[in-house]
Amino acid sequence: MKIKRNALIVVLTLILSGFLFTSLNNTDNKNFEIAKNLDIYYTLFRELNTFYVDDVDPGKLVKTSIDEMLESLDPYTTYIPESDIEDFRFMTTGEYGGIGALISKHGKNIVVSEPYEGFPAQKAGLKAGDIFLEVAGKSVENLNTDDVSNLLKGAADEPVKVKVQRYGEKKALTFDIIREKISIDPISYYGMLDDKTGYIRLNNFTKDCGEKVKKALLELKDVKGAEQLILDLRGNPGGLLMESVNIANLFIGKDQEVVSTKGKVSQWDKSYKTTGNPVDTLMPLAVLVNRGSASASEIVSGTIQDLDRGVVLGDRTFGKGLVQTTRDLSYNAKLKVTTAKYYIPSGRCIQALDYSNRNEDGSVGHVPDSLISEFETRNGRKVYDGGGVRPDIEVENEKISNLSIKLIQQFKIFDFATKFAAENNTIAQAEEFEISDEIYTDFINFVEDGSFNYTSRTQQMLEELREQAEEEKYYELANEQFEALKTKLELDLDRDLKKFREEISSLLKSEIVSRYYYQTGTAKATINEDKTIARALKLLSNPSEYIKILSSPE
Repeated sequence: MKIKRNALIVVLTLILSGFLFTSLNNTDNKNFEIAKNLDIYYTLFRELNTFYVDDVDPGKLVKTSIDEMLESLDPYTTYIPESDIEDFRFMTTGEYGGIGALISKHGKNIVVSEPYEGFPAQKAGLKAGDIFLEVAGKSVENLNTDDVSNLLKGAADEPVKVKVQRYGEKKALTFDIIREKISIDPISYYGMLDDKTGYIRLNNFTKDCGEKVKKALLELKDVKGAEQLILDLRGNPGGLLMESVNIANLFIGKDQEVVSTKGKVSQWDKSYKTTGNPVDTLMPLAVLVNRGSASASEIVSGTIQDLDRGVVLGDRTFGKGLVQTTRDLSYNAKLKVTTAKYYIPSGRCIQALDYSNRNEDGSVGHVPDSLISEFETRNGRKVYDGGGVRPDIEVENEKISNLSIKLIQQFKIFDFATKFAAENNTIAQAEEFEISDEIYTDFINFVEDGSFNYTSRTQQMLEELREQAEEEKYYELANEQFEALKTKLELDLDRDLKKFREEISSLLKSEIVSRYYYQTGTAKATINEDKTIARALKLLSNPSEYIKILSSPE
């Protein structure tokens, strides 16, 4: 520990000396403030190391201070230590060395939540619902998901031994899995929705996703006869800016500006234009978005809207108009720092939160209505900045019931699917499988026979209010009203399981199908029940409505 402390002090001293030298030769007040505060930080850290009552971890303490400092700026400016570089690389490239499976915390256990089809975990025989006991010879008891994930990751072609407990099996199962370079396809599904409508679901903007979307589009258009397209960007958090330009380029001509960036360092300001020949500039196009569509998703959907190239449907997007640049730091660490804002063809920035002007309590507010500006699309349609891309056609998402939320949170749907898959070797094709009366009755019995906590937030708040009233000696004054309200708010599990059967069956269907047909099957199984897709199909089947939306206002 002593060596670590001394080394850290030497490093901080060298950093400080550099800044002091700069400040002595520079009368700029800002440089002096930097040097002064670094001196304060160094002396404070030295005193902590020397006199704090317990031993401190220097690296952990410094990282905490860095994280807190950056959090005061915005959520996207982050410090990436060397230990997290693999996770950072996966976010930008979609590639990592591992077994190819999602894991999650389930009570006290870490479980396989979803193996990716065709990757080592699935090929070796791991199944959703398997409970990890050991990874690489190490017990996973008391470990969190990050710990287990790090044990599963490693260099490609190296083996990792995994021991799991499977539902219905008395003995633990052991698998020797050879890690691979995992590259997750950014397109979860593409295909034909009817005789002339193609569909592409894009989950993120990782490296080369533009080429993958182009390949899918050409297959739909030239091989399967697609005459119109639905591009689904819902839940897509974004990624690489250049890939958004490449994807927009599939539908708009060469040398068209898609996005420009402007920041503090004017030399870094840049205009990003399309550089290639488009695949199709005339095919009717519907782009689907929602609150989970951010960053690069907003560049694509906003550009399509600004150039009147297609119709945007769904819900208002997230509103992330900030650009991050990665800078190298010492010891193989990196800083992902917000350096600019981006602007789409109409000139608008769709950033929703104003991090530069925080409230007195430190919270961040939306751009006020008084500062929202009006812009025009190529055809003269009105669009606005200050908060995401507003769809041309809003499709309201149905709110999920409190019961469904509880069933998901307490893993009842997940656990039933695990049980179902263990008892049924096969099911119908993904697009044909349905939750029958028999299956749903089994599910009701499964929920009612198990430990399921079914209470609403309203009931919890009423109970908290009752306890507070008792503490303050007011309960006796209103006990009848309390009991009457409690009775009115009482939930009936059996009644509600039947009342919300349609939405619960949809969730069950998706989870069960994923056990047999993985991600592609899940997409196929749920497309026909998707109201936003249905609205897009209705629009594309009505050319006059489509043209009217994109036309100049009268």
